[in-house]
Amino acid sequence: MTSSEAQPITLPPHLDHEALGLAQQETLNTPRRPYGLPARVLFGLLDVLYRRKRTLSKFKVLELVARVPYQSWEQVAYIAITHVALRPGLARRIHDRVAQARVQQDNEQWHLLILEELVASTGKKESRLLYYWIPQAIAFVYYQVSWLLYVLHPAWSYQLNADFEDHAEHEYMTLVTEHPGWEKEPFTSAFEADYGSFDSLADLFRQIGHDERVHKQESLEQMRQPHFR
Repeated sequence: MTSSEAQPITLPPHLDHEALGLAQQETLNTPRRPYGLPARVLFGLLDVLYRRKRTLSKFKVLELVARVPYQSWEQVAYIAITHVALRPGLARRIHDRVAQARVQQDNEQWHLLILEELVASTGKKESRLLYYWIPQAIAFVYYQVSWLLYVLHPAWSYQLNADFEDHAEHEYMTLVTEHPGWEKEPFTSAFEADYGSFDSLADLFRQIGHDERVHKQESLEQMRQPHFR
């Protein structure tokens, strides 16, 4: 394949029950990444605002923020691609990164929509300040940080995202262990046709956790790639 040919756009694989159980154990048996300062500040802030307890509402905030790096990368790439018209190989690589980032962003969007649906089904009344305005402010700042890091040195932005996705992966897999009753609770959703059907609510969250692992691995791979050259 030449540098000007399209690279395949990949989706996180949809795993069956057995594979999801293995994926969960792999995550729980793997130490977390040594998170950088920006990631530690973000995770600490979320724990202060929403406490350390894992709740569906807190994961909803995580997913709202999770889309942000992909949006920032897409914007920077669109700006860059306008300056490389005479370098088709580089233009193709940038285009492919835009397409892959959009797929990852859409995957995170399904996570968010499903979590919003699950929270709504509980009848819980959420504070609009805590679960709308503050998350929007966090997402805005996180976008600016991701964007700036990507402009200065793309690997730094990918590293931050790898930290975030690693954290999310471990949090989701741990969440499942805290709710053994989910093993027998069916998963029904208006978004099944888009995201997938699962044997139980536990498997749904295992799949989301595995998605985050795939996103982390993609960011780690991008850290090793040349950018805008």
